[in-house]
Amino acid sequence: MTYFDDPRSRGYARIAGLFYLTIAFAGGYAILYVPGSLQVPGDPAQTFANIAAERGFYLSGLLGDVVMMLSELIVTAMLFFLFRIVNPTLSLIAALARFAMVAVMAAMLFFHAAALQLVDPAAPLTSFTEAQRVELAGMFLHVHAAGVWIWQIFFAAHLVTLGMLVLKSNAFPRLLGLGLMLGSVGYVLDTLSAFAFPESALLPTLTVGFLMIVTLAEIGFALWLVFVGPRSADTRWQQTA
Repeated sequence: MTYFDDPRSRGYARIAGLFYLTIAFAGGYAILYVPGSLQVPGDPAQTFANIAAERGFYLSGLLGDVVMMLSELIVTAMLFFLFRIVNPTLSLIAALARFAMVAVMAAMLFFHAAALQLVDPAAPLTSFTEAQRVELAGMFLHVHAAGVWIWQIFFAAHLVTLGMLVLKSNAFPRLLGLGLMLGSVGYVLDTLSAFAFPESALLPTLTVGFLMIVTLAEIGFALWLVFVGPRSADTRWQQTA
């Protein structure tokens, strides 16, 4: 565990980057792949049937959520100490915003559990008809989706602050910091599109563009941590082995 002792060490940066990449893979599986495979937009009955038929696959998505959230906690703490020497206030804001995001994600798992209970034929819910179960499961999945739109606001705040810290540090490529800040707009637009402007045809297109920017910036930042680490003439960033 000595790699966790010195935020200036190469080992510390490498571990932080590896956990960041873990978030990307586990999150992609749990947030995109599994729901995309099982949920049918506009057809709650088919979604209900898919989850009932593939409960193991659905549960694997929840496992991905857990792996992602545990990795998020580690990355949140490690980034806080990594950038505390740049600006302690901004570093704390970034950490609190990311932690708030994880807290919302954790609360969202309750709605997954409720949906699973409804699709389980052995569950003691005999007073509910099949149609009522389908409707309730659809409602719980919708509330879960609303949780995504909520945590995106906290994550956008984190990305803006993290981007500022990257720029202030002079220890990472400035393009990464700018990408984090600019790309964060995608998460805000996605939430606005869902809550305020669901009929807009332009917002989804803009959202995809900004999310592509922030995805490249985040992966680039994680890879930089793994293979390069902070580089600066500033003595605060002088690395140890």
